[in-house]
Amino acid sequence: MELMNGRPESAEGRLPREMRTYDFLDSLGISYQRTDHERADNMEACYKIDEVLGVTICKNLFLCNRQKTKYYLLMMPGDKKFKTKELSAQINSARLSFGGPEEMLAFLDIEPGAVSVMGLMNDHEKRVQLLVDEDVLKDEYIGCHPCVCTSSLKIRTEDVFGKFLAAAGHEPVTVHLVGED
Repeated sequence: MELMNGRPESAEGRLPREMRTYDFLDSLGISYQRTDHERADNMEACYKIDEVLGVTICKNLFLCNRQKTKYYLLMMPGDKKFKTKELSAQINSARLSFGGPEEMLAFLDIEPGAVSVMGLMNDHEKRVQLLVDEDVLKDEYIGCHPCVCTSSLKIRTEDVFGKFLAAAGHEPVTVHLVGED
């Protein structure tokens, strides 16, 4: 793995959703660094990628309420434990669970293992509410996938939570997760 600036030179062998991510970032003038790697669909694989990027990849969870009427994308530090009860109380939503792969694909054009804030650019109907743990906002950069789990990006936090989300039409809700037993 090596760290490269910007988009890949060729789209050959890459999914359209990945290339659309680069197109969107480039159209906004957002600079980013990228590394390509084997499928990274768990936090252990992400830790190795973190070393190359020099940043921690966020843990991204696709969640829904029991009735499957509200969907959420939660961004939190990868080393924090997720506690459903802790988050449910803050967003006034009982019985949170993981959203299904069908909704993930339909709303964000992402498949399991590649969940990322970048998918919000595909949520044209605004079906997914972004929730971000306050600790994510403290770092200068965030690490995330470009809608696929075979590449990872390093992007300035202020660009993601400023330019990117504004252009995607999403406003984050900040939450406080302790994540301890």
